[in-house]
Amino acid sequence: MARKLSTYLKELYGEKIYRLSLQSGCTCPNRDGSIVMPDGKRLTGGCTFCSEGGSGEFAAQVAPIEEQIEEAKKRIAEKTDAKSFITYFQSYTNTYGDINRLKELYTKAAMRDDIKILSIGTRPDCVGDEVIEMLKELKKIKPVWIELGLQTIHEKTALEIHRGYTLDVFEDAYKRLKDAGIEVIVHVIIGLPGETKEDMLETIKYLSDLQPVLDGIKIQNLQLLKGTEMYEDYKKTRFDDKNKYAFMSMEEYTDFVSACLALLPKETVVHRMTGDGPRSLLVEPKWSTDKKRVLNMLTKKCDGLLL
Repeated sequence: MARKLSTYLKELYGEKIYRLSLQSGCTCPNRDGSIVMPDGKRLTGGCTFCSEGGSGEFAAQVAPIEEQIEEAKKRIAEKTDAKSFITYFQSYTNTYGDINRLKELYTKAAMRDDIKILSIGTRPDCVGDEVIEMLKELKKIKPVWIELGLQTIHEKTALEIHRGYTLDVFEDAYKRLKDAGIEVIVHVIIGLPGETKEDMLETIKYLSDLQPVLDGIKIQNLQLLKGTEMYEDYKKTRFDDKNKYAFMSMEEYTDFVSACLALLPKETVVHRMTGDGPRSLLVEPKWSTDKKRVLNMLTKKCDGLLL
């Protein structure tokens, strides 16, 4: 039986820890033309589902890290008297760029007493030896989580969404991170175009069998957003191929998530079970904007599956 993130953090710190969404100022290798697809095309638009904001629309604006942290804390203070935080560098690829700049940035965040954990989102193909050494140094100051955007294990889907790396690249990065003592959280998207429920469950089964055991997982429903390559494809194909974009209902999605959770080992922490894209950009599924209702239904459906 896997654990909820809130349970895990309460066990470690004895209090609720809040996430601060921050910006590192990095870009992404499949946005700047560094990645070449098998057909010779250079990627410049990012993954097809990814918005211009690099999946970080709710993050702070790029600014000196101290300013970002204080601004993010102010927003949280409107709802709670939180004293302890996780710095979550979400947008784009946060280990891609000048390693010395990144080391200085993350060290400043880690040295703060109110920051308990550094959480850094990145791609498996951007975890070189210099990055591993930086993470090991940071880990001497505060716990470090690396969040890897896998999304799916299926190579056909990966090509279609322009992920830009193959599964063996993920496996290599995962092993090296675990060998370095870094906690790894893997992102999975439910409902990618063309995937069946069996395909999606294969991804979850693969992750549940990883060795060393996976530290954490983020499960999210596909968010179809305006301004993305996927949205342009959706407009062209939705009438010709209805099965390509078959968005689940909320009932169907929450049932499916419960089936996913049943496969996970007890050591794996569930960090996310749903996503809520910005209302101004979201096309489908519209039910995901009612996050409270979705979470309530997930809690009911997943009763007994999470500690």
